[in-house]
Amino acid sequence: MLSLFPTLYTYEQFAPFLIRIVLGGTLLYFGYQKVKKHGQSSGSNTTLYGIAELVIGIFLVIGLYTQLAALLNAAILVIKLGFKASEGKLFSDGVNYYVLLLTLAVASIFLGPGFWGFDYAGSL
Repeated sequence: MLSLFPTLYTYEQFAPFLIRIVLGGTLLYFGYQKVKKHGQSSGSNTTLYGIAELVIGIFLVIGLYTQLAALLNAAILVIKLGFKASEGKLFSDGVNYYVLLLTLAVASIFLGPGFWGFDYAGSL
């Protein structure tokens, strides 16, 4: 395989780890805004919704049930995009952020937890 840095393939599970941490941390922030500060977000400002985001974020950060958590996160992001579309803001600023997070969530479904996750299979 043609690669500029072939020795980095030894650490191929580091990329899913980074994706998982960023995605989980972002979801934790969104959930915290909804639970404690009642943040403004398109159609999703309920405390129960915030608690769900917090729980999913925790599971992503620790790497437990990573694929399920990423799938639920993708569903949340699709709902957020749906609210943006219904408000006529689908092609406005900020939507690209949700699309990027949705892409990371789908990648996590396929890649798994990466290093330092409870789901990590290691050398199986």
